[in-house]
Amino acid sequence: MKILIVDDEEPIRELIKYNLEKEGFHTITANNAAQAVGFSKQESPDLILLDLMLPDLSGLEVCKILKKDSLTAKIPIIMVTAKTEVEDVVAGLELGADDYITKPFSPKILIARTNSVLRRIKLSQTISNQDSICVSKLKINIKEHEISWDNTNIDFSATEFAILEFLAKNVNQVFTRQQIINAVKGTDYPVTERAIDVQILGIRKKLEQFNTQNCNASNLICTIRGIGYRMQDKIN
Repeated sequence: MKILIVDDEEPIRELIKYNLEKEGFHTITANNAAQAVGFSKQESPDLILLDLMLPDLSGLEVCKILKKDSLTAKIPIIMVTAKTEVEDVVAGLELGADDYITKPFSPKILIARTNSVLRRIKLSQTISNQDSICVSKLKINIKEHEISWDNTNIDFSATEFAILEFLAKNVNQVFTRQQIINAVKGTDYPVTERAIDVQILGIRKKLEQFNTQNCNASNLICTIRGIGYRMQDKIN
């Protein structure tokens, strides 16, 4: 696997490079936006680690450029950001970034997030043509338009079904409320972000009946504070 590291600070670039190569990844490094765009087209990396603070162009602008180009649009991007840049994280996710890591981060977090995104991309390619999706004990039968938990059917509204299907197809990926609206209703549909909160609350209430001491079904969709939601495959 080939990973492009984009950061203008050499110590951070070298730290990321060292830890990724120790895990068997091949790395390419870029210290500005121009190099990032150029290497992305020339090298076709499997993943890009993109710092949001670059000297010549912001990481958000780089993300926008890459996602609009057919040569680079499908390359997954993990944003590297400071903890105070929540608005930038939201903007980046809505531009098409796949995940984010906040500075400072440990090597274990870096490797875990990298592997998670790569696994998720592979999984999404596998399930795109399947008739059903399973996440934990949740089973979504797309063809029959049915959802069950541990073989017990649950009645969900059409919107709730669409939200669950979208999140399940992208399990463990963080989405903003606006991204969920766009995926479920379309970009021109007049739905407020608060409406998504209400739908998620309704889904959780319907899953509550399956909560046990070892597995809280209502925790299937977790809230990412200040950003949005994520469906997780490991719940407790």
